[in-house]
Amino acid sequence: MKRLLWIIAIICLVAGCGQSYEETKRITRAQRLKAMREDSAALKVAVLPTLDCLPIYLAKEHQMFDTAVDIRLKTFTAQMDIDTALANRRVEVGVSDLVRVERLKKQGDSLRYLTSTNAYWQLVTNRGARILELKNLDDKMLAMTRYSVTDLVGDLAVDSAKLKSERVFRIQINDVNVRLKMLENNEMDALILTEPQAAVARMLKHKVLMDTRKLDMQMGVIVSQWKGMDEANRAKQLRAFTRGYNKACDSINQYGLENYASLIAKYCRVKPEAVKQIGKDLKFHRIALPREEDVERAKAWLSKK
Repeated sequence: MKRLLWIIAIICLVAGCGQSYEETKRITRAQRLKAMREDSAALKVAVLPTLDCLPIYLAKEHQMFDTAVDIRLKTFTAQMDIDTALANRRVEVGVSDLVRVERLKKQGDSLRYLTSTNAYWQLVTNRGARILELKNLDDKMLAMTRYSVTDLVGDLAVDSAKLKSERVFRIQINDVNVRLKMLENNEMDALILTEPQAAVARMLKHKVLMDTRKLDMQMGVIVSQWKGMDEANRAKQLRAFTRGYNKACDSINQYGLENYASLIAKYCRVKPEAVKQIGKDLKFHRIALPREEDVERAKAWLSKK
């Protein structure tokens, strides 16, 4: 009789565990579906570990976006991955450059410009490669990303030095962190970098041979999807994003870039000391559409490709 009672107790225990497991699975599934619905309804912003994203990071970190509006950051390390996220409508907003966006639009993606950014790019050469002038790029490797502003800058460098295009070996390195790491490990002769990765390179005494600011190029942009963004909730989210972005730009300009060195270090994975290499005069402008001459420059370059 005692043995029978033990068997009954074990059966009940197993049955109870079975119900608990099934219940847990049901709750977990419900939670997962709820999270997916919330993520779908949120305004998702694709960002990179680069300085042009600082106003977005600051607005999110310091709650400058309206807290009643769900704005979520989706972090990528390569522009190509942001392209894919925009094309597949997995994000509503993305940080990019004019060349990439104009190419996406040419391929049929429905995107519109929200604002230009203060992003700039520098062609940096490895100090061990003895590249003192652009003409020394002959028979050297240059890290860049196809169909982006870095590709355009690479062409400008080759053309200005009157080099044969095939004599400068363009190596596609899409991940901005990997690109910098290849310079640090002496695996690349030259690279095209934006901030703060370019600041790290300068801090390590690598040489800058070209700067898009000196070429009067303003190619950084933030774009949004076109379809569905006029719907009431999406329009509200975009207004909240715009207000928060403008507040963040004002804050950076008021207190200075170095005041946010720790924030840059956190999101861009660089040492805070690198921020000192960028310069105190760097300003972040409020929401403003890109200049027509920069859009036309991107289109003209793409038409030649």
